[in-house]
Amino acid sequence: MPESTPINPSNSGLEVTTWFVRSRNALFTKVDFSQLYVDYYLHLSDQAIKVTPEHDALFKRALAGYVLHAVSRPWNELTAWTINFQQPLVNLFLTGDNADGSVTGRVFNENVKVMPTNLFFTDVIRDKQPKRRSSVEFTGGDPLDAVEKYYRQSEQRPARFFQTGEEEFALVAAHPDYDEAWFEALTKEQVADMAKTEQLGELEKRVYRWHCGCNQHRMLEVLAPLFRQDADALFESDAKIEIRCPRCAARHTVTREALEAFVADKK
Repeated sequence: MPESTPINPSNSGLEVTTWFVRSRNALFTKVDFSQLYVDYYLHLSDQAIKVTPEHDALFKRALAGYVLHAVSRPWNELTAWTINFQQPLVNLFLTGDNADGSVTGRVFNENVKVMPTNLFFTDVIRDKQPKRRSSVEFTGGDPLDAVEKYYRQSEQRPARFFQTGEEEFALVAAHPDYDEAWFEALTKEQVADMAKTEQLGELEKRVYRWHCGCNQHRMLEVLAPLFRQDADALFESDAKIEIRCPRCAARHTVTREALEAFVADKK
């Protein structure tokens, strides 16, 4: 497989605008995700990745929630989510970097651990600070419910997610001294018409793109520890192996010769 190319700033992406709801002290954003979903499906097609309709529907909702969350966070933040469902038994993984607007992810439906309850994990890295991990238990089958539970338990402030159209989703996140009664009573219809019924002040615009950045070098780094431990078991009698990126499931072919040279160079 060819190495992935870095993001080209001139490429079009999904523009996301955040607004401050005046007198309510809340952040608001609403996005049609059709463009990002097309990029996601092109990725699946290019990499011959098969996802069941049930898992696909879950992932699309999680992807919308991830971007809506990311746009409300600082520019220097990198976040990864793992959302574990016990029914269906599947893990959804999403990650991205606000510094360049990249977002990617994949569905894990094999070797998923059976546990007593659903779990939502988030890992956050900001600048050079140590990684911060949080986890919350949740019930039900909606990724957005999991994210709302995370906000209330770990972020210490509530946020609500709404599907306002076929592929349109919105986020309303509380700020200090927010109008709690208004916030808790919000309906999908009110959120869809927020620009008509509330006074909004634009905060900023950001652009997000489906992009992983995986390449041959990164796959060599992933395989190097296994190769050092038992090279013959890794390759058996083959001169090359195929590996899928742990972040986006893209296919990469690695030869034994290339891995040997990589490991030797690191000594």
